[in-house]
Amino acid sequence: MGRVSLNTWRWQHHDETTPLWPGFHQQLGATWAPEATNFAVWAPQATAAWVCVFDEEGTETSHRLTEHTLGVWHGKLPGVRVGQRYGFRTDGPWDPGHGLRFNPAKLLLDPYARAISGEVAPGDLALPHTGDGRSRDPRDSAPAVPRSVVVHDEFDWEGDTRLRTRWRDTVIYELHVKGFTQLHDRVPEELRGTYAGLGSEAVTDYLNDLGVTAVELLPVQHFLTEPSVAERGMTNYWGYNTIGYLAPHAAYSSTGDRGQQVTEFKQMVKNFHRAGIEVFLDVVYNHTAEGGPTGPSYSFRGLDDAGFYKRSGTGDDAYWDVTGCGNTVDTTNPGALRLILDSLRYWVTEMHVDGFRFDLASALARTGHDIDMHGAFLTTIGQDPVLRYVKLIAEPWDASMDGYRVGSFPPPWVEWNDRYRDTMRDFWRPGAGSVREAASRLAGSSDLYADDGRSPYASVNFVTAHDGFTLRDWTTYEHKHNEANGEDNRDGTDGNRSYNFGHEGETDDPGVIALRRRIASNMIATLCLSNGSPMITAGDERGRTQRGNNNAYVQDNEVSWLDWRPDDAWLDVYEVTKAALRLRREHPALRQRHHFAGSPTIEGGPKDLAWLHPEGREMSPLDWHDGTLEVIGMFVSGDPLRSPGPRGEQQRDASFMLWFNSGEQPVEVALPDNAWVRTGEVVLSTDPDLPHGTAVLAGEPLTLGGLTVVVLRQT
Repeated sequence: MGRVSLNTWRWQHHDETTPLWPGFHQQLGATWAPEATNFAVWAPQATAAWVCVFDEEGTETSHRLTEHTLGVWHGKLPGVRVGQRYGFRTDGPWDPGHGLRFNPAKLLLDPYARAISGEVAPGDLALPHTGDGRSRDPRDSAPAVPRSVVVHDEFDWEGDTRLRTRWRDTVIYELHVKGFTQLHDRVPEELRGTYAGLGSEAVTDYLNDLGVTAVELLPVQHFLTEPSVAERGMTNYWGYNTIGYLAPHAAYSSTGDRGQQVTEFKQMVKNFHRAGIEVFLDVVYNHTAEGGPTGPSYSFRGLDDAGFYKRSGTGDDAYWDVTGCGNTVDTTNPGALRLILDSLRYWVTEMHVDGFRFDLASALARTGHDIDMHGAFLTTIGQDPVLRYVKLIAEPWDASMDGYRVGSFPPPWVEWNDRYRDTMRDFWRPGAGSVREAASRLAGSSDLYADDGRSPYASVNFVTAHDGFTLRDWTTYEHKHNEANGEDNRDGTDGNRSYNFGHEGETDDPGVIALRRRIASNMIATLCLSNGSPMITAGDERGRTQRGNNNAYVQDNEVSWLDWRPDDAWLDVYEVTKAALRLRREHPALRQRHHFAGSPTIEGGPKDLAWLHPEGREMSPLDWHDGTLEVIGMFVSGDPLRSPGPRGEQQRDASFMLWFNSGEQPVEVALPDNAWVRTGEVVLSTDPDLPHGTAVLAGEPLTLGGLTVVVLRQT
């Protein structure tokens, strides 16, 4: 085991040998006070630690932390101003084979930093090791890495609180902070691509008009670009490469990176709440930006590498990677688990965030190498008095074969349901769907969630997400076109379940264009009217394209940014989306709390759900196995509803008949003639021959155009 003399980096800086005040260990990070600021960092195996502060010229003053309590190095430094940039250095054993990579030449970010300033410079100064990986690199990394920032923000929330919208009333809209407004003509130019731009009235008015109740922001915890991506002259646009779990990403701030990003983020949340819109964060706790064992040392690797990252148990310091990103955070480690929980509570209590979507949640739920739904991570969140009451969304898989756990996460978690996505893509792909599978997804996926008592809203239904084709591209490309990513089109999935309707890519053929827009309308109408929690990907409702790129994580340009010009927007799809969400919002029959039983809610009443064959009769067991059947009717009774009102009263609503024709040919369907449904009208249609307002009469035939959705409401 080797050691690096402090002289290898001290000569560049002024080293302050005056001892700090002892301070306290209980609160990690930088805790500002007028008299002195307390610095505390978890580094249980380090033999020495320093807090290093920087003046405006970049000159470093290093203060040795003399107190080490329960694994925490701490001390209190007088006279520190708000906005002060700082970092840590540690010394200790160098033994990579046992996960010990202490190197005082490397400046480290505070894992608890509330703000981060600066970027990583090109080059390899952040590597803790020399070229052979066996010895410590003596070069000072401070000129090449970001700084932590002391923050003390006295933001006036003016009584703002989390909105607590019920899950069954929630409509999620997944978006990118920069990409959503970077080209928005109604957002002031200086605010485009920022938190302030996203929180502007131009955005909240649009989302309210559409019918969205929650935005799910792609990662905003401070992230870095992978060295391999930077070498290609690109940046990590999506942000799934986190390094600062309490810090809003600085590049999205319009006002500065010395803590202003914190204030600006809070104002954005406040503006969303005033508009009645919740804010969810897509959080990436499963891995960090430090990559594999040969990667840079930005923070955790220099503080507690052996504890923070999972090992394979095979020796030779082999990281155990089930994230596909080089490392996996060990949530059974006390320091790592505490950081995650403290971070989540911070975003809820200090930043007023309403919920979280956990990237690769299966990786977080592992005890050792096995997924444990009763393990430390899920158990502590479920018992936490703050976190158990916010919205928790799992991406219920990781990058391993055994990580796929859709339907398995315990209450109060809800889940991204990729079975819904795949089923609906197949259903609306000519000749590929199954009415049996589609019916299960339309009704709320009771096969996945009813057995453990969870409601239909536990299924977060989606047909697209940031990862994969946009909805327009799903109708336009059968193959990925990711050449611009610089990976020879090897990246991104090949399993798109897409259909180009006879021409790969954009076309001027009006017939093909009309068909693609109708299919897109079908998909999004189906999504909005299915039981469960719908998630729409930003721009799908207006025909956003990524030109066939299904993995645009490095495309910080017009490929990813939302184009707000009306000339090529699919505004007919927008109108269908808006109409479907309005129906959902106005009618509790279309967003039910309980799973359908397929039986009457009250004696003598109608079934709460009935599936109809095109002939007008209920589906039989043989019908469900008819591989040629491409039309399904869904009768949803609203009179009465199974769920009681807030005071236990019987709730009543209109009843609906929804028809889905995934076949390319028109089909005549017979409407049932019974005591429950007599007359009705078309309230949503993608069939131009059955416009909104068309009157219908029970017992009469109705012709559905090929590849259409028609919704009838009882009158």
